[in-house]
Amino acid sequence: MAKEPPASASRGREAEDVACAYLMRQGFKLLERNFRSPWGEIDLVMQDGDGLVFVEVRYRSRSDFGAPAETVDRAKQARLRATAEHYLQQVRGASRKACRFDIVAISGDPDGNLHWLRDAF
Repeated sequence: MAKEPPASASRGREAEDVACAYLMRQGFKLLERNFRSPWGEIDLVMQDGDGLVFVEVRYRSRSDFGAPAETVDRAKQARLRATAEHYLQQVRGASRKACRFDIVAISGDPDGNLHWLRDAF
């Protein structure tokens, strides 16, 4: 019998779905989802025009311990950068494109309050 993922993983996946759909409505194209490297994972790799956007999705059901975007600290940013460099080396032609890092922060209900930070770091 397969083990069910924890409820937090399910809500995180739902938040990624919401963020992805939102960005696609803004004209982005999804290239990769949950891209993994030895240094970590990037939730969404998307194309915006001719450029690449590495998107970190952060979800918090409550803001008692801070806003979702505040959890992307320097250490997390370093892991995201290293993973993005790995992507640029692995995917043909990717290294010739401009790229940036965005954060989509969702709080409350996963379909609820969405805040998009373009070029977050």
